[in-house]
Amino acid sequence: QVQLVESGGGLVQAGGSLRLSCAASGRTFSSYAMGWFRQAPGKEREFVAGISRSGGSTYYTDSVKGRFTISRDNAKNTVYLQMNSLKPEDTAVYYCAATGKVVTSRPAEYGYWGQGTQVTVSS
Repeated sequence: QVQLVESGGGLVQAGGSLRLSCAASGRTFSSYAMGWFRQAPGKEREFVAGISRSGGSTYYTDSVKGRFTISRDNAKNTVYLQMNSLKPEDTAVYYCAATGKVVTSRPAEYGYWGQGTQVTVSS
């Protein structure tokens, strides 16, 4: 079992920045590839970014490339999502998730999820 708790969401103006954190407890954090997903009202949950077990490989959806950075600290059992140049269309609930497989954009491949943190970007 892995428990995931996100933090760092909030309200920010367009062009601003936020850093999300996801703290993991339970089994060995470094055994899991991690992903960040988001879900806006009335939309499906979508992949935002992913990072391999070691942190050596990262993946991003096209709409956030160059603006968002995913990272992890295995000593602290934490994964981060640094979000810069935020846009109103980034408004959503952001979830972190863990998979025992390789990073994938498919939510069904992730067995563990946090409760989500709201990010709201005002124009």
